[in-house]
Amino acid sequence: TDVKTCMQFSIRRPKLPSSETHPEENAYKRLDVSGWLRHLNKAGQVEEEYKLRKAIFFGGIDVSIRGEVWPFLLRYYSYESTSEEREALRIAKREEYFQIQQKRVSLAPEEQKAFWRNVQFTVDKDVVRTDRSNQFFRGENNPNVETMRRILLNYAVYNPAIGYSQGMSDLVAPILAEVLDESDTFWCFVGLMQNTIFISSPRDDDMEKQLMYLRELLRLMHVRFYQHLASLGEDGLQMLFCHRWILLCFKREFPDAEALRMWEACWAHYQTDYFHLFICVAIVVIYGDDVIEQQLATDQMLLHFGNLTMHMNGELILRKARSLLYQFHLLPRIPCSLHDLCKLCGTGMWDSGYIPAVECTGNHPDSDSCPYGGMVDEPSPKSGNDCRRGLKTREVFAFRK
Repeated sequence: TDVKTCMQFSIRRPKLPSSETHPEENAYKRLDVSGWLRHLNKAGQVEEEYKLRKAIFFGGIDVSIRGEVWPFLLRYYSYESTSEEREALRIAKREEYFQIQQKRVSLAPEEQKAFWRNVQFTVDKDVVRTDRSNQFFRGENNPNVETMRRILLNYAVYNPAIGYSQGMSDLVAPILAEVLDESDTFWCFVGLMQNTIFISSPRDDDMEKQLMYLRELLRLMHVRFYQHLASLGEDGLQMLFCHRWILLCFKREFPDAEALRMWEACWAHYQTDYFHLFICVAIVVIYGDDVIEQQLATDQMLLHFGNLTMHMNGELILRKARSLLYQFHLLPRIPCSLHDLCKLCGTGMWDSGYIPAVECTGNHPDSDSCPYGGMVDEPSPKSGNDCRRGLKTREVFAFRK
């Protein structure tokens, strides 16, 4: 007789010991009106950008001032701008926005047909089912839904190389609900798409770079889980269970309040431009034990993490992700596969001026040496200076789970 195997899934309530949290974890409160004003001088300029971003990274932003602070995080406003300069910018950008809209509504008949087929048809389907449980978009004939529609259609005209992809409505909706103004929301969305790495277009090379970094982080931080993925072959290493996390920025995995806290932490660009990948690792570290214990196959992993949707503790995951970033920051050396992880970062990744050494992982089939100058710690006599044979990760990096 056939024996049917039943997989057991459980929603756990994990805890994070204080020994596994970032040492500055409780040093910052949520940024409120009075805290925000303390960061501004009399002219309305942010006096110390890095301190503001750090405060947001740890504490988040009070709902009441998101509409004022988010445009800074999304690069619509520069931190050095004065209040008067920002108002002048808004006026100029509003005029530019309506010129973009005029260009769209003035398309020639053949261009309109192509635009409807390639962009508008999908936008029209998506906006009517995006965030309709949110009071801001609830109800029939809600004008805010039409505003979101215009923003997305105008963006496709502004940036035809990207156009519109399903899921972009999920990204613009929360910005519109907080910023409120149509033109300001549009330019914040432009900044999001231009300057935030954790917005990933569906292009294969973009997603593959994200997945490569994530695989390498898992190889460092959760060796047993990485080994399980590797045992499943190419299908396992594709990590299909996390594609939606990256593409939609965790919006479908957590309630809005927690997802937006994650967005703010990522937008703060504190110590890395890739904090979203540390969040992915934190989810796996906290909720991935069943995958290893039950040796789940690729499709079962999809089911496992899918069942966790809206049941995970977002604040706990954020604390764990900050802890993982802290441990990464302390490494005396980093694998060359993660060399570019902080390439686009500004001040703050290693704010003491110390840059860790780069160690070669040995995965350079098109090169006789490491393109990043990575060195093998103790090369064997047989390998000489050829750095294709790097040390095994578990011998070099040790992370507390």
